[in-house]
Amino acid sequence: MNQPESDGEGLFDHCPWLFTEQASEGQRAAQEQRQKRLLGGAGSGSGTVRLGEGCFVAGTAAVYPDVLHLGDRSYIAAHAYVTGDIRTGADCTINPFTVVRGTVTLGDGVRIGAHSSLLAFNHGTSPDLPVHQQPVTSRGITIGDDVWIGSHVVVVDGVTIGDHCVIGAGAVVTKDLPAWTVAAGTPARRIRDRRDTRATAPRGAAPHPAEERSALVGELSAFAAAARAQAADLLDRCRQPGTGRYVDRPGAEPTVRAHCDAVEIADLLLGKAPPHLPAAEHAARLRALQDPVTGLVPEYGAAPPVPGPAGLREDGASPYHVLCVGYALDLLGSSFAHPVHTVRTTTADRLVRHLAELPWRDRAWRAGSWVDSWATAAHWNLRLGAEAAAPGALEALFGWLHTHADPWTGMWGSPTPESGRLQMVNGYYRLTRGSFAQFGLPVPYAERVIDTVLDHARDPRHFAPGRENACNVLDVIHPLWLCARQTTHRAEEARSWAANQLTAALRRWHPGRGFPFGPRPDGTGPGREPGLQGTEMWLAIVWLLADLVGLADALEYRPRGIHRPEPALPAERTA
Repeated sequence: MNQPESDGEGLFDHCPWLFTEQASEGQRAAQEQRQKRLLGGAGSGSGTVRLGEGCFVAGTAAVYPDVLHLGDRSYIAAHAYVTGDIRTGADCTINPFTVVRGTVTLGDGVRIGAHSSLLAFNHGTSPDLPVHQQPVTSRGITIGDDVWIGSHVVVVDGVTIGDHCVIGAGAVVTKDLPAWTVAAGTPARRIRDRRDTRATAPRGAAPHPAEERSALVGELSAFAAAARAQAADLLDRCRQPGTGRYVDRPGAEPTVRAHCDAVEIADLLLGKAPPHLPAAEHAARLRALQDPVTGLVPEYGAAPPVPGPAGLREDGASPYHVLCVGYALDLLGSSFAHPVHTVRTTTADRLVRHLAELPWRDRAWRAGSWVDSWATAAHWNLRLGAEAAAPGALEALFGWLHTHADPWTGMWGSPTPESGRLQMVNGYYRLTRGSFAQFGLPVPYAERVIDTVLDHARDPRHFAPGRENACNVLDVIHPLWLCARQTTHRAEEARSWAANQLTAALRRWHPGRGFPFGPRPDGTGPGREPGLQGTEMWLAIVWLLADLVGLADALEYRPRGIHRPEPALPAERTA
């Protein structure tokens, strides 16, 4: 019998993918001995065990099989519980705290997220016997090749999951799923075909009543036409004479972000770079700002960022510049000159420590924004053809996020007495924008997220008339829009909120000057004066609101930068 044990391999037990490249000779010897014991003593001693090349079985896993066949490069991670007749193909992963019991067959390349359960047996429910005396039945579970099962998923007995499926976190799979299905929910429902990468309107979206819909289409079309006609003027008013740099609004100091906002606005409304310079010159100016040592971009006149992860934890502008400069360069047909070394050198265990140290409880926005910056830097590194980070770090990020999401709220962090759910929801937007949305991955607990966000949107401290600002509205509409890709839960409520916000947002446009950001309780930021930041954000917000109600085509523009609806990097690039 394979008893749970510990021999100092805690990192590898939880991150087995690191074992091949990082384990010491002593750790390799310990793993070899563990596998020999398992080969010689499966279950009660009569079971059959076969382990392929490059397999790993965590010392803290409880493995009591009748039959266990692990294909090459497959692993069983920390605290997994494995019993019965388990057969896997090559490159399969049973992640931490996962339960696999009964007769379970996995194809090649099956990834099972942490805390999931594959339960290939059942009890009878006849009324004439207590449950503990009921006979046990088992039809088995079969999973095809290239299947990703998210964290906290339950697959019940008798289910077959076809090749190439993706199962969203928290789903309960009770029926067979055909190949290429993306499914989520309780019970799991088909969302789309995985091969369909087109950005479509949320399934089940009902139109507005005909009269309101027609009027809103007219308003959207008129707004977009006016914004395009006035775009050159609002960019001109925010370009500083002499230096050629951009300011958020007249009288403000020039900032790197203002230049990036100008690029985003020009792309949305004019379909080209800001007309003051050729696209190549805009790109050259932004590329020249990058610090070659860290890969970060400081503010004009600021000292170079601190090397290492602390460079992303400063209160300065560098963390957000990872987003805005990177996407501005992308819109200009260019890219960063250097990888973001601060992230490229981050190891998995160091990243996990940083995540645990972030201020989730009382400053969830700051914690979420750090994840956004880190994940976006990893994305740019991949786009440059470099390593995103040290081996296993990107996987560790998503593993940590999945295992630390609150199943009651779908979020990370907690409400605070001072601001309610504001920090938590705003942090959720930043976190998911840079991670799940940017990499094209389903979010965990989408229905609970919608509940949390809609509750927050009723808080008069932040959404009473005259109190809305771009940040708070964006941080509600983006999660609603994102989760609507996975579920129709409370869809009509979400569309109603979006329609009301859309009508109010269009009224905020100032001819020739753009959108103001909106009021902030602390009086900081651009506030009620129209400027580039407010204009860039509200243009994206208007599109997201319009798309949720099925009217985005009336705008004749689509965000392609920071707020782009499509994943910036296909999910398979994260593997």
